[in-house]
Amino acid sequence: MSKQPAGDPAAEARCARFGTLPERIRFEDMTEEAASGPGGAANAAYNPESSWNFYNCLAVDLGL
Repeated sequence: MSKQPAGDPAAEARCARFGTLPERIRFEDMTEEAASGPGGAANAAYNPESSWNFYNCLAVDLGL
């Protein structure tokens, strides 16, 4: 196929819009570093009274 668009105005418009690939995005521009605050998942202690917030149990739901 030729690089030059045909005399068709629609083909010329497509070539003007989609004729080249977008500029490359660097990996450094796609990532972000953020410091994690205290109290994350690694520091969380197990609390059996609030564990029902995270897990479902049919026996508990039925009151068994």
